[in-house]
Amino acid sequence: MKVLLPFLCLLSTFIGVDARACDMLTIAAVGDIMMGTTWPEEMLPPRDGDGIYDNVLEGLRNADIVFGNLEGPLLDGGEGIKCGRKKRGKNLCFEFRTPARYVRHLQTAGFNVLNVANNHSFDFGPEGVENTILALDNTGVRATGGENVAVFCIKSKLVAVAGFSYSPLSSHSFPIQDPAEAAEFIGGLKEGHDLVIVSFHGGSEGKDAMRVPDGDEIFAGTNRGNVVRFARAAIDAGADLVLGHGPHVPRALELYKGKLIAYSLGNFLTYGRFNIQGPSGVSLVLRAGIDLETGNFVGGAIVPVELRERGIPFIDKDGKAVNLIRELTGSRGFPSGLVIEEDGKIVPASVKDDE
Repeated sequence: MKVLLPFLCLLSTFIGVDARACDMLTIAAVGDIMMGTTWPEEMLPPRDGDGIYDNVLEGLRNADIVFGNLEGPLLDGGEGIKCGRKKRGKNLCFEFRTPARYVRHLQTAGFNVLNVANNHSFDFGPEGVENTILALDNTGVRATGGENVAVFCIKSKLVAVAGFSYSPLSSHSFPIQDPAEAAEFIGGLKEGHDLVIVSFHGGSEGKDAMRVPDGDEIFAGTNRGNVVRFARAAIDAGADLVLGHGPHVPRALELYKGKLIAYSLGNFLTYGRFNIQGPSGVSLVLRAGIDLETGNFVGGAIVPVELRERGIPFIDKDGKAVNLIRELTGSRGFPSGLVIEEDGKIVPASVKDDE
């Protein structure tokens, strides 16, 4: 299959819609990022991580917003507080501590906003997440999660990026289990911003969690939310794009009231401690264009990625992510509102019908 790499400001160059760069916000979004850990033992990529994004840089370029979910703190000391020695030793619980200097790799890759509302940001307590936010801020990368809302001024529009998760309520993570409360927060953001992007960390995990249920998802004894209910409530409250992560596998896409929902972007760069077999190693860069005036999804693409060499991303010329997401999106039991073509192009079904 043809792999889509350059996604320049004029989406119309390959998605077949009449759109001008000045009329849309372009987003490149990926899922879970854990670039290596020094806890409980050191497991770091070759060359101290230099070049770990080189194989997928073209998929991240030329976007107004470059988003990812950062799993674990950027921190150089301390002990994990989440797992306890017994669970940690039996691999029943995982904590990550990525060297603070690795923030340079995120900056080099072009990320300008990273979600910290997830179940690993607090692996080392408040110090870990606060150090992470500071490290990101010092390199010009914004953190989002809970009270921390990343705000951009792009093409004369104010764009807010907010982060939620199934983790307990904190200043850095608001829960998805209460869609009504989340909707109130999102509605407040919409009053002061032109466009709102919502990120959520939720849903079950693994190969058996690829299909999105319309109900609460329980995993490892924890309610990880009803992601369909949350995502749609977010849009009803004013969100213009919803980006999900947490299941460690790709999930379906949906167009709801003209707005795009990605229910899970899967793993993106998860070095050493993650399962990358089967669908857990199938990844993507989601490219999306949204209208600056209406917030509606205009068109986009799935750039297929696969994880190799213990979790490093490479462009996948076989397009496994495209095939998988097409199948998952088409088998949900109700119209997705989207057409995903064999080359990864994504358009609203209404646009396709008009061609």
